[in-house]
Amino acid sequence: MINFERIKKEPLKQDWIKLAENIDENDFRQALDYAVKVVENNLEKFTEKFPSSGGMNGEYRPTNNADPFLYSDWTSSFWTGMIWLCYELTGDEKYKKVGLIHSKSFRERYENNDILDHHDIGFLYILSCVAAYKATGDEFSKETALLAAKKLASRFRDKAGIIQVRGLLEDTTHECTGEYIIDCCLNIPLLYWAAEVTGDKKYYDMAYSHITNVADYMVKDDASTHQNFRKDIVTGEPIEGWTGQGDGNKDGCWARGQAWAIYGLPISYTYTGDSALLEVAKRVSNYFLNRLQSDNCPNWDFLYKSDDDQRDTSAACVAACGMLELAKQLPLYDEDRKVYEAAAKVLIHDLIKNYMYTPEESKTAVLKAGVYAFKLDLCVNEPVIWGDYYFMEALIRLLHYFRMYW
Repeated sequence: MINFERIKKEPLKQDWIKLAENIDENDFRQALDYAVKVVENNLEKFTEKFPSSGGMNGEYRPTNNADPFLYSDWTSSFWTGMIWLCYELTGDEKYKKVGLIHSKSFRERYENNDILDHHDIGFLYILSCVAAYKATGDEFSKETALLAAKKLASRFRDKAGIIQVRGLLEDTTHECTGEYIIDCCLNIPLLYWAAEVTGDKKYYDMAYSHITNVADYMVKDDASTHQNFRKDIVTGEPIEGWTGQGDGNKDGCWARGQAWAIYGLPISYTYTGDSALLEVAKRVSNYFLNRLQSDNCPNWDFLYKSDDDQRDTSAACVAACGMLELAKQLPLYDEDRKVYEAAAKVLIHDLIKNYMYTPEESKTAVLKAGVYAFKLDLCVNEPVIWGDYYFMEALIRLLHYFRMYW
């Protein structure tokens, strides 16, 4: 049972409802129209190829479905997800055609086991094949997604109760033995979905066990998060947590990792009905909102507090989607419901105001100032494809019905 009461719920420092009062929804409509146009203009370029995970001088480069040299081995599906969002928004068959071509690419990737010995199978197959099945009823995509779910389930460590991040499970000497990371909050919905489709409860049990371990060990008492945590695979006992992609300082908190928790916790609630997950989501959301910069965007790690430090706009997009889902799942009379909805509106509105590319600045990307990995100097202050996807998803959530892919 998740003990959410140990986690601090900070009072919010800003009146988010008041900040959202004068937002014009036409700003959201114009931004969404622009994002759709970017996808439309690049549809032919990225039909047989995919955008690189991050940009170079503001532009994505064409790459294969799994390309470790352009770090697209876990990110290729975000472009496919944008295609399915466009199809559901417009009904235009040209998007469906390309989306189903991508389904075949992801099936080929599965059959070749092309860089799939990791937990990001969820990202890859939710936004490609699950989305294709939900949007069109395509049985080939459904079959592929179920194969991917079975592969993801094979990464489950029984005693630890987690999906191991990398490494073959039979290799107990691997450096990632017993390790799971917070990003997996958005991978395990593939298992929940597989449980619903097949009736096989083992998928549900694995996903629920994993998110419980996130809430119990990755979320710290102050409501910040570890990115990484390790458990003993024999005894199941917790060992240690750390933040690999953030600053690494014990007092730091990687902004995108915090955002994965904000979104992943309410998603798991939709499948499990465990209201403790919503309580934890409130606490990690407040931590995030209280540490934004003057433009209501986070620095890449919350350890850095200056307005002159590097932002990560993708973290703001993920968090906004999470807060919109959190608000949707909270009871109508919950006093926090309108707060998180308003905060998400402000985050997305201020990204529109401060961080959208113009057609002259980029032909392939939507949002500036993303970060892949700051410490590796990898795609820093460049567009990142997941940032564009979640920006678009948030806009659709604000303006239209969003068919839940996760």
